[in-house]
Amino acid sequence: MSDLIIERSDQLLRATINRPDQRNAMSEAVIGGLTELIRSANDDPQVRAIVITGVGDKAFCAGADLGTGKAFQFDYSKPSLIYANLLRTAQLSTVPLIARVNGACMAGGMGLLSMCDMAVAADHAKFGLPEVKVGVFPMQVLSVLQRLIAPRVLNELCLTGEPITAQEAKEIGLLNYVVPAAELDAKLDWLVGRLLDKSPTAIRRGRYAIRACESMSFEQSISFTESQIGLISMTEDAREGLLAFREKRPANWTGR
Repeated sequence: MSDLIIERSDQLLRATINRPDQRNAMSEAVIGGLTELIRSANDDPQVRAIVITGVGDKAFCAGADLGTGKAFQFDYSKPSLIYANLLRTAQLSTVPLIARVNGACMAGGMGLLSMCDMAVAADHAKFGLPEVKVGVFPMQVLSVLQRLIAPRVLNELCLTGEPITAQEAKEIGLLNYVVPAAELDAKLDWLVGRLLDKSPTAIRRGRYAIRACESMSFEQSISFTESQIGLISMTEDAREGLLAFREKRPANWTGR
């Protein structure tokens, strides 16, 4: 059975890590599958969003699979690591990523969560960066976590390795919503629905702009965004959206 289950429903892709006996820890197949899924979705104008989750209700993702003994075996002839390349691919995506956190989210799983644009979690989920407990450190995860939470909170998570609750994760900015497990899918569907009725062009170009601005100074960012608003105003979706507003009717988006 596949380590990663891919399902498509109209404009939505759903990727489910299918390794329950390993608490949905990431194998090379999972990392490679997620990377390819995001890349292919960006080339498919019909795809509006990607949901990432884990099978069952115990774990979203426990991080690297330490049980195999291969988690920290690297090919030093290669200039990059496959997990880092997954985070790079997510960073460049113009398709929104949504995390459905169904259980424990630990170590590299925190990277999967943080590379997503939005996240909904079950209230029993736990979150943590326990790497220091096994003598390593959440190095790659820092690159996506540090843009989400305050430095002192990040320091505590990294340096103590102790977990936090779903409600605490929401309070520090890791999650959008926390709900009882029985309501997780309903809340996810509600959130996805709020995306799917909006302009595909605006969302894709907007997602690109958000990530591009993260590494810019204010002057670089304002110069970049003033050029972007001019470009997006020339799209079919922008013209249709403004016309629909004036005519007081729903917009018919083309995604162009």
